[in-house]
Amino acid sequence: MGRTVPSFRIALYQEEKKWKLFRAALEKKNKKSFDDVFATARLYISACMMGCRPVRLESIFMAVIFHHFKQILSLCEKN
Repeated sequence: MGRTVPSFRIALYQEEKKWKLFRAALEKKNKKSFDDVFATARLYISACMMGCRPVRLESIFMAVIFHHFKQILSLCEKN
């Protein structure tokens, strides 16, 4: 029998925990921004899950890049 793959919600939480020491080393003003990166990824949990990437950080990065891309497009449309 193979291993059970955790839900992406759990995988995202586990990945965030792995970065705990990195976050701790950040200045206080940057910790909120760091937390926002993972909050942004949570907006796209369903898409990340469907991506089925072997390296879960790839899905997290893609979710963040996609979200920022949408924000840039929105700003361009306003001008």
